[in-house]
Amino acid sequence: MGYRAVIFDLGGVVLGSPLEAIARYERARGIPANFVNRVVVATAPAGAWSRLERGELTLERFYPAFERDCADAGHAIDARELMAQMGASAAPRPRMLAAIRQIRAQGFKTGALTNNWPREAGSESDAGFREHFDAFVESSAVGMRKPDPRIYEHACAELGVPPAQAVFLDDIGRNLKPARQLGMATIKVHDPDRALAELAALLGVELAPRGEGSAG
Repeated sequence: MGYRAVIFDLGGVVLGSPLEAIARYERARGIPANFVNRVVVATAPAGAWSRLERGELTLERFYPAFERDCADAGHAIDARELMAQMGASAAPRPRMLAAIRQIRAQGFKTGALTNNWPREAGSESDAGFREHFDAFVESSAVGMRKPDPRIYEHACAELGVPPAQAVFLDDIGRNLKPARQLGMATIKVHDPDRALAELAALLGVELAPRGEGSAG
């Protein structure tokens, strides 16, 4: 059974990495590395971050709630500043957008599957960005977030393909595990060029050479 669709995480894959922005924030303030991510994981599914990404909290309600989660874990943060820095890092990666255009031109369906919050509607959800994808699945719109297996099933249904005919790219390992368990092929994105080389090999297609349109 061949692959018919490719599903992309956004932040850290098609867009600049929010994890890198968080790491810079932690370093600048003397907070232990990976502290914020540990709080996000430890407080799921009831914590402020999870509720924000399911669309259950506005940003204004999220800021004090997440600051409490972090304070309870041992460190004070400025949630508003953290989120602003993450937003500033979310520039599109031209190399990825070029590859998506090539993939679609060769007959594959493309989807976006992102954990996000409503304010992002002005950036990664705008019409100019959405046009790259046949399906655009946002956690804040569907009330589910990765790694909930249901959101992967939803994305495949939106594309009209079974999981076994889809490839999923994400920069976070725990978000890839449920996709694999559903039968999807998965690629962990650390270096975009390397990830696209893996994708090209899986699909049996040619993608733009390294350096063409390359960006962060």
